[in-house]
Amino acid sequence: MTERLYDVNSHMRDFTAKVLSCAGMNGKYELVLDKTAFFPGGGGQAPDSGKIGGARITDVFERGGDVVHIADAAVPEGQEVSCGIDWETRFRRMQNHSGEHIVSGIVHRLFGYDNVGFHMGDHTVTLDFSGELSPDDVQRIETLANLAVYQNLPVTTAFHTPDELSSLSYRSKLEFTGAVRLVTIPGVDCCACCAPHVEYTGEIGIIKILDAQRHRGGMRLTAACGLDALDDYNLRCENISAISEALSAKQLETAAAVRRVLAALEAANRRADHAWQRLLAYRIKMLQPSEGNLCIFEPEMDLVCLRELVNAGMKQAGGVCAAFTGEDGDYHYIIGSESVDLQARTGRINAAIKGRGGGSKSMIQGVSRAGKQQIETFFLNETV
Repeated sequence: MTERLYDVNSHMRDFTAKVLSCAGMNGKYELVLDKTAFFPGGGGQAPDSGKIGGARITDVFERGGDVVHIADAAVPEGQEVSCGIDWETRFRRMQNHSGEHIVSGIVHRLFGYDNVGFHMGDHTVTLDFSGELSPDDVQRIETLANLAVYQNLPVTTAFHTPDELSSLSYRSKLEFTGAVRLVTIPGVDCCACCAPHVEYTGEIGIIKILDAQRHRGGMRLTAACGLDALDDYNLRCENISAISEALSAKQLETAAAVRRVLAALEAANRRADHAWQRLLAYRIKMLQPSEGNLCIFEPEMDLVCLRELVNAGMKQAGGVCAAFTGEDGDYHYIIGSESVDLQARTGRINAAIKGRGGGSKSMIQGVSRAGKQQIETFFLNETV
């Protein structure tokens, strides 16, 4: 059975151990040591990575009483080797995991809700709770969580027998039969957990709730803690700085600036719509009756207006009314007719104009990769 050093010292980065076995498996090697600081994953926290001797460790898991390390190279059995985990990755995970315990403990204490789901991603954690929380509730939880960080409370771990557990109050999603490892933050949380945590809450640095959404009758919170929260903050600062510069607004006034820009854009769009409606009315008025086909090009007209133009042109054309918007090689088209079965002729039309699209008997639409001259030659010189 492997001695689990991470249970005793979550901050152990480097250690020496004896290689008990090294077995090849599908191009990789399974290493078992007499003791290890590599956490094999569990409690929502991913397994550690790092090095054992000269081999890179990419995965760790438990099998029976052993901790198995997946290595990219063989390490001689019986040899004492230097080992090291990828510390920054482990520390970030501990910050997020301990932060999750604080938030879950506060939610349970204040509202009686259970943590019914927990996922630790690469940079954030999601927490699912069994009841809903208001925006004010979420703000209160975040404030209390960070006050617990600033108090620099001890985070202790201990194994307890079933008899001892019967007299303790703790959170757990599972029922246990043997000894249970409890992670305790005094006055904040006590929870069954197998993962390594920070030793003091001050190591977490900050807990930031990034999002709160209703989820399956309860609430899903997304949070970042410690270094991941700092990275998130820096990224947001970069984005807000770029927006601030683009809008010539102070950073704390960018929301108001964006609203002004959107209001101006909406007003401009209304004016543009009115202009397009006037242009559309004029273009409809200028349509001339034809015993054959009508072929119309409107380079900047949107598809809504283009459809109205075709609807009017269908009444003037003995054949089809074909309207195109865009530029050579990149047109959108709408074609309508009151006399021609366009559904039956879609293939021929698309072949002639390098097009792709379809529709009903009276109207089809799609895209064309042909040029204006090729399109006009087809519609004005041939019967569709």
